Amino acid sequence: MSSVLYQSIEALSREKSIDPGIVVSAVEEAIALATRKYYKTQENMRGELNKDTGEITVYAYKTVMSDEEEIEDPVNQITLEEAQTMAEGAELEPGSEIRLYKDTRPLGRIAAQLAKQVIFQKVREAERDTVFNEYAHREKEVLSATVKRIEGQDLIIDLGKAEARMPKREQSRLEQFSVGERIRVVLLKVDRAAKGPQVVVSRAAPELVSNLFQSEVPEIYDNTVVIRAIAREAGERTKIAVMSRDKDVDPVGACVGMKGMRVQSIIRELRGEKIDIIEFNEEITTFAEKALQPAKVSRVSIVDLADKQLEVIVDDTQLSLAIGKKGQNVRLAAKLLGWKIDIKSEEEKRQEVEQQMQGFGGGPTTAIEAVTELGDAITQKLVAAGITTVEALADMTPEQLEEIPGIGEKTLERISVAVRHYFGQFEEGEVNPNAATESSPSEEAKAVEVDEPGTPEEPFEEVTAPLDAEKSTDDAVTEALQAEDQADPERPREIEGEKPEHHSETHAGPESGAVSPEAVLEETENAEEASIDSGSLAENKGDA
Repeated sequence: MSSVLYQSIEALSREKSIDPGIVVSAVEEAIALATRKYYKTQENMRGELNKDTGEITVYAYKTVMSDEEEIEDPVNQITLEEAQTMAEGAELEPGSEIRLYKDTRPLGRIAAQLAKQVIFQKVREAERDTVFNEYAHREKEVLSATVKRIEGQDLIIDLGKAEARMPKREQSRLEQFSVGERIRVVLLKVDRAAKGPQVVVSRAAPELVSNLFQSEVPEIYDNTVVIRAIAREAGERTKIAVMSRDKDVDPVGACVGMKGMRVQSIIRELRGEKIDIIEFNEEITTFAEKALQPAKVSRVSIVDLADKQLEVIVDDTQLSLAIGKKGQNVRLAAKLLGWKIDIKSEEEKRQEVEQQMQGFGGGPTTAIEAVTELGDAITQKLVAAGITTVEALADMTPEQLEEIPGIGEKTLERISVAVRHYFGQFEEGEVNPNAATESSPSEEAKAVEVDEPGTPEEPFEEVTAPLDAEKSTDDAVTEALQAEDQADPERPREIEGEKPEHHSETHAGPESGAVSPEAVLEETENAEEASIDSGSLAENKGDA
């Protein structure tokens, strides 16, 4: 019959799920340590527990050596002659051990306390080893557990054979648990060096969502539908990519269920966490478009295949939706794909292309004063607006030029003609299509200006003259139109820019010598043409 001490050791072993032999060895080692401390010796000691009587004996053991020359540790070694003297009648030989029993009856309260501490320490180490061996190979496995207690922000979970700890970072912000509540957790790791519970569990791991889908969706359980990737931010949103091995089975529809019953059950288990179910695609660009849903993607291009980097272009109105709240949508999509994603709007991409084109075309520039047909007044307006080169002027759109103060439709047309003439005559390597034909007086004047820089600058004097004429004719037109409106307000005014069909009849009426509004408009147009073409200016002066 076992002693009471041994029965207590067996009960403790069953409670801690450890081997009784481990507890027995812990008791024996504790008593030996307490005895050695009581006798204040450095001798090697062992303890022995008698299971039947419960008595513990302690003895010091020494190794027998043949002579004194071989003794290196006099405390734990003894000569053969001395050993035979102490143990008469015993058969001893070099290398054997001799036991010297110690009296344990003098051991008091201090020795007992020391033995107790040693026993507790050994039992805890044995318990930790047992837990490690039980759960070390079960990482990423989903377990059913019970909330045992709450310590600060951490939860202590009862796994049945051991306690586990769920830190704050492994909890969902949407979840609140009470003591005694049964939950499902993911075993993250087994920390052998931890002081507290060494098993760490989580409710924020993606494996929890995968296990829930496997439990709710039969097609996933029998591998008809396969989960290819999961990206999760616990308490916020989860993106899951699924694919079907059967062409007749819709993977997304199987996970959603009829009227969303299957996915709603999982959402309730996760306390309202949003779930995006995406169909997996081997083509990374197509997969990226689906991963960024609900945003609509314009196009996806691979920037660096080795570094796994994508560039995604979206409409300006879809940029914020594609990025998501605090970058959540694009962050989850990048985690789901395993690629780096750079999202840009159409406007950002256009500006980037323009900058690249400007960098490629960064050659020599020509001052805007080289376009002599513009005149000093227009040139000053363009320079004031920051346009100082011919190349910059040529790159501007009509809408951009109209935004400059003092630039109207007529001036805009004049600028367009001047720039076109400039590039048609002075750009190196470009053939002038009008070079072989009969040139006009204004073109001949420009040719003289280019080929013979020493000639007098007479054409420039004629060009500047129409500018003043233009101002005076504009005033005449305004006064004529105002007088006509006062005389006959119901008469429709002639649209500016339309040319009368009979030019010869509008200069002076046969019945009256007064100048008509039509004649004034024609003179205005002639003056404008004269400002561009100095040769035609001379002809118009002759007609007048």
